[in-house]
Amino acid sequence: MKIDLATIDRLAYLAKLSFTDQEKETIKADLEHITGFFAKIAQLPTDEVEPLVYMNTEVNVLRPDVVNALTTHEQALQNAPQANEQFFIVPKVITNP
Repeated sequence: MKIDLATIDRLAYLAKLSFTDQEKETIKADLEHITGFFAKIAQLPTDEVEPLVYMNTEVNVLRPDVVNALTTHEQALQNAPQANEQFFIVPKVITNP
């Protein structure tokens, strides 16, 4: 695939980037090199290759969920520097202008 400077300008516009002329030439060469790899991959015979759905054959390697005892309000607020009956009291961080 041939990459031109208009394509680079369009990509830069979409990505909200700006490049110098030298950077555009470097990017153009890199993108042509990358699209060359795609052309090589397209030449490979893949007729008998099955699509890969999962990376491994394991079904579920996660541990089972176990319900544990929950912390009560009293236990959660026990070591808080400031608290009322139900909530932590923290310094105000958002102010109105």
